[in-house]
Amino acid sequence: MSKNFKYAEFSCKCCKYTIINNHLQAILELVRAHFKQPVTITSATRCKTHNKNVGGKDASRHLTGEAADIVVKRTNPQKVYDYINSIFPYSLGLGNYDSFTHIDVRETHARW
Repeated sequence: MSKNFKYAEFSCKCCKYTIINNHLQAILELVRAHFKQPVTITSATRCKTHNKNVGGKDASRHLTGEAADIVVKRTNPQKVYDYINSIFPYSLGLGNYDSFTHIDVRETHARW
């Protein structure tokens, strides 16, 4: 595991199923270092049942451990989105929501 994250933070909330993607973990460490604030993972790996229950898409990257929804303490999600977009302008999936930022480590560029 990385310096600032625990294995359990990447686990499915309903069954503890876990897949950890090293690239995603490294990006989360970059975010923490940049903002100098704790990063809370509100959702990472999801089993199919949990993904369906939260309205996730059938092909969600959460199912493969390649996505995380995060909150950075004392930081507006738009600022988190803007920072990640500035260092990965041509790759990753990024979603900007009112209360969190979605990150996934797809090879292509996707924004919402």
